[in-house]
Amino acid sequence: MRQGKLLYAQSGGVTAVINATAAAVIETARAAGVPVLAGRNGIIGVLREELIDTRKESAAAIAALRHTPGGAFGSCRFKLKSLEQSRAQYERLIEVLRAHDIRYFLYNGGNDSADTSHKVSQIAQALGYPLTCIGVPKTVDNDLAVTDCCPGFGSVAKYTALSILEAGYDVESMAESSTKVFIMEVMGRHAGWIAAAAGLAGKSADEPPHLILFPEVTFNEEAFLAKVKATVEKVGYCTVIASEGLKNAAGEFLAEAGTRDAFGHSQLGGLAPVLAQLVKSKLGYKYHWALPDYLQRSARHIASQTDFEHATAVGKAAVEMALAGKNATMPVIKRTSDAPYRWKIEAAPLAKVANHEKKLPKNYIRKDGYGITEAARKYLEPLIRGEAYPPYAKDGLPKYARLKKVLVAKKLPEYVIADK
Repeated sequence: MRQGKLLYAQSGGVTAVINATAAAVIETARAAGVPVLAGRNGIIGVLREELIDTRKESAAAIAALRHTPGGAFGSCRFKLKSLEQSRAQYERLIEVLRAHDIRYFLYNGGNDSADTSHKVSQIAQALGYPLTCIGVPKTVDNDLAVTDCCPGFGSVAKYTALSILEAGYDVESMAESSTKVFIMEVMGRHAGWIAAAAGLAGKSADEPPHLILFPEVTFNEEAFLAKVKATVEKVGYCTVIASEGLKNAAGEFLAEAGTRDAFGHSQLGGLAPVLAQLVKSKLGYKYHWALPDYLQRSARHIASQTDFEHATAVGKAAVEMALAGKNATMPVIKRTSDAPYRWKIEAAPLAKVANHEKKLPKNYIRKDGYGITEAARKYLEPLIRGEAYPPYAKDGLPKYARLKKVLVAKKLPEYVIADK
């Protein structure tokens, strides 16, 4: 048996396949004889010394995580600030890790989580504690640097393209006497990857989605309304995909709610109803709008097989890298071929991932700013291939896992997080 335990924690918004990564982490560590603890509700649980003992879970329960949505151990939106600003919290983390002989720390999340993993590796080194830190990629936004794509994105991309395809059939059926314009708002604060994925639904300009509004393209009200009007007059109806991070010429979010989340990001309100009201007041068309919100990232029932394989591979590789002593590292996906689609896992320094945001390339956006190019289609299409269906019960619903989540005994005094 190797020295020490492995700690795994989930962070930020979950994905349809983050638990596939968790299953791969636990199964790979078990095969290597390494005990795995999991932070309850991410880094918050680690600070509070609320550590779930995965040894209490059966092999069948862990295997069932592969097809279970949500975050099996609980996630959180809690950002540790700089080492100088939050040194006491970083020292508390090391104190907890030391108390439970944890020598490997795997943090499964997006950009902020990669930053946290990197800082934890630095404070451990400064305090002389032998710890190997691995950032495990996950985000539906697909905005992590270095990696070709992010586990979680392929499934939300598939859900988005499928949703606008099906909604398009619905609107087309009723357009003569009812809804003329349908607007679906998708996630994407600064990067329009999810919005772009919707473009896979249509092969021509007359097919849904007719307009895509990217956060990378400044919103022009007059041009937008003209496009909607022209589409309705030509096709009979118009479907619109709007990324939540859409901005005006002044650089302001159209859906700014005026509040901020735990990471310091602006809280965005509903963009779709803002656009819908604009269409109604200026063009007089009857409209409907939809906000998939959590549905788009939790839709395990239609997860992409490619995405599932990516999520599993990074979990397995994360443990292997940790046990090999590759500190401050992240397993990333490298595409080696488009046709046929091929990829492999490589190791990337966390310093090159943390605090770097990958935007949608300009050559992925059509010249008129309202659709995707063939280059985008070539990149996106392989990521939504295949269906990783969950098993279904006789009642017609999927059989998802529920864990026991037994906590290990605490060894330290109670800890209160002052600024959660």
